[in-house]
Amino acid sequence: MNFKNRVASLLVLLVLITVPSLAYAQESAEPASNPTSSVNDLIRILESEEARGALLDRLKAEAAAQESGEASDANSTIARQVAEQTRAAAEQIVDGAEAVWSGLAALVVMFSDPSLVDFAEFRTLVINVILVGAGLFASYLVLRLLAHPLQRSLDRRAAGRNWSIRTVLVLVATIIDILTVALAWGAGYLIALQLVGGRTGQMDINQTLLLNAFLVVEMIKVAMRLFLQARFPNLRVLPISDLTAAYWYFWLARVVSLIGYTFMFVAPILASNVSEAAAQAARVLVMLTALVIGIVVILQNRERVRHVLSSRAATGRTDFLSRSGALLAGIWHLLAIAYLIAIFGVWLVNPTDALPFMMAATLKSGVAVVVGGLVIAFIGRFANVGLRLPDDVRARLPALEARLKAFVPRVMQIIRTVVTIGVIIAIAQSWGLIDFLGWLSSEAGQRVSGSALAALVILLLGFVAYLAMSSWVEYRLNPQFGSIPTSREKTLLSLFQNAFTIALVVLVSMLALAQIGVNIAPLLAGAGVLGLAIGFGAQKLVQDIITGVFIQLENVMNEGDVVSLGSLSGVVERLTIRSVSIRSLDGTLHLIPFSSVDTVSNMMKGFSYHVAEIGVAYRENIDEVKEAMQEAFDLLMQSEWRDMIIDKLDMHGVTAFADSAVMVRARIKTVPGGHWATGRAYNEFIKQVFDRRGIEIPFPHVTLYMGEDKAGGAPPLRVRNDAGSKEDASEKPALITDPD
Repeated sequence: MNFKNRVASLLVLLVLITVPSLAYAQESAEPASNPTSSVNDLIRILESEEARGALLDRLKAEAAAQESGEASDANSTIARQVAEQTRAAAEQIVDGAEAVWSGLAALVVMFSDPSLVDFAEFRTLVINVILVGAGLFASYLVLRLLAHPLQRSLDRRAAGRNWSIRTVLVLVATIIDILTVALAWGAGYLIALQLVGGRTGQMDINQTLLLNAFLVVEMIKVAMRLFLQARFPNLRVLPISDLTAAYWYFWLARVVSLIGYTFMFVAPILASNVSEAAAQAARVLVMLTALVIGIVVILQNRERVRHVLSSRAATGRTDFLSRSGALLAGIWHLLAIAYLIAIFGVWLVNPTDALPFMMAATLKSGVAVVVGGLVIAFIGRFANVGLRLPDDVRARLPALEARLKAFVPRVMQIIRTVVTIGVIIAIAQSWGLIDFLGWLSSEAGQRVSGSALAALVILLLGFVAYLAMSSWVEYRLNPQFGSIPTSREKTLLSLFQNAFTIALVVLVSMLALAQIGVNIAPLLAGAGVLGLAIGFGAQKLVQDIITGVFIQLENVMNEGDVVSLGSLSGVVERLTIRSVSIRSLDGTLHLIPFSSVDTVSNMMKGFSYHVAEIGVAYRENIDEVKEAMQEAFDLLMQSEWRDMIIDKLDMHGVTAFADSAVMVRARIKTVPGGHWATGRAYNEFIKQVFDRRGIEIPFPHVTLYMGEDKAGGAPPLRVRNDAGSKEDASEKPALITDPD
């Protein structure tokens, strides 16, 4: 409680205590009206120990009540503040309506009962005001006519000039306009002093009100003509059409004249000659007329403004301004009408201080909207243009830019939402709908805002930690910088990244919830119970994880290895703690849980072998075949594949006698995974050397053997042709004999 409130409360308590004390002392029936008696009674109370104790007890009780009221006000919620403001506004609107009705009744009574008004004096007042007004506006009209050729000349000179010359000409035209108003105002003062004032040389206060109202209203119109010059388009600041400028100047000039002359001239005259209620009635009627004019203007421009607001979205743009414009296109007129009605209601609630309040609230709201719009536009432009990292950073961390581009739009959306909420709160604070700053300075507000800020900081630090860890892993896996990572390093770093991400998400979530007041102890206990339930209910999952852990510890396979898991073979693309993903030769991706893996066959562990099983005809010389195979290997060592070979040719010799060929085997040792490409190249060289040497690589065939006697003779083979007649077949038998 401030000092003024404490003094007022003390005085009220003194009066409350003094009145019963005076009654008890059998003083006069109206002691409060006698200050001397009240002071004497107060002295007697202070001199009496019993009365002084009673006074102190009542003062302490009142102080405690006041402090509790202050505490309740400080801890009141925003919803309660809004309810209280709404109730107060409704009560003041009712009081204002009653005042308007009283003013209209006073006017009716004044004109119905001539005895209440001195009509002779009233007639003199009206005549003097009419004379001054006629001279004032006639002088202004003449000066406008004289200034019109000068402004027309300036308008012609401004056509086609650059912005600097046009600015000078616009300033000159505005100065001429201001001088016109000032000279007319001075002429009005001369008329009021010399002609109407007569011999006394004095002017009435009512004439002064008219002159001051004229000066203020016309100066506002000068500022309006600076932006909405309807007659001289080249001197117009705003780039709008002549029809639009004339339309808006017509309505704005009439609203300004109506409100200005009523508030600065008509209402003060009614307040001084009739009653304050009559003046308030005139003000309310004029403001209601201005409200109706504003609503009519809004409805007349409904479609035009709707088209302008939706034009950006109609071109296919999807930024925040385009979406906001498309959203407001259909409801802007309702918001504008509601805004005008709100201004009228605020003014009706507090007519004395409403105009400065409305101007300040409107200015603050406009600043909040402009600042919020600029922030949102900047954020939208930043998000749409995209993030571009330096070339050296992109070379070291190729995936960082893509990762930031994936996260930045989400962060920007959150920032846009926060800025929008801030603008709404600032507008509500400007119009007195809520006391957000007061709530923010209270204990509850500081606690809530501090918790929210701490939670946001934790989330931000968690994101930075994730970004740092991912960038470090990416840098370690980048073969262009530092040492080339092995398959083992790729696998372990990938597993570490996954595990760190999960742990970080859980930790950051728990800390953020704890900061905003959520008790995380039940969550931790529930997580333990849930983990135990999963352990009992999902035995297959537990088996997957345990098997995967041992496979990783034993380093059986890593990313990039070619493995065979049961009936499936392919390249390991991804390893997790639970499963392995392999891609087969035809491009199919297989996800295999570790619990279903019985055997892992890694074809790229340490080194590889290409086993060459060459089949040659039985008639070939084996030594010559070995020489040809060695020659093919020598040609392979002279080719581009020599870097994959890490040892000389390992010749095994004849390994099997097949049905159609003799199998001769050799083996080539290569780097891990190089045996497939090396084997294909070696087969090509084998074919070339065997063709040049005439070594036959037989295809599958069957040899028909008829047998032979001890002397080596073979019986003839009789072949019977059944294609012709029996006679022809018997007469011309087909006889096959041994060539020897």
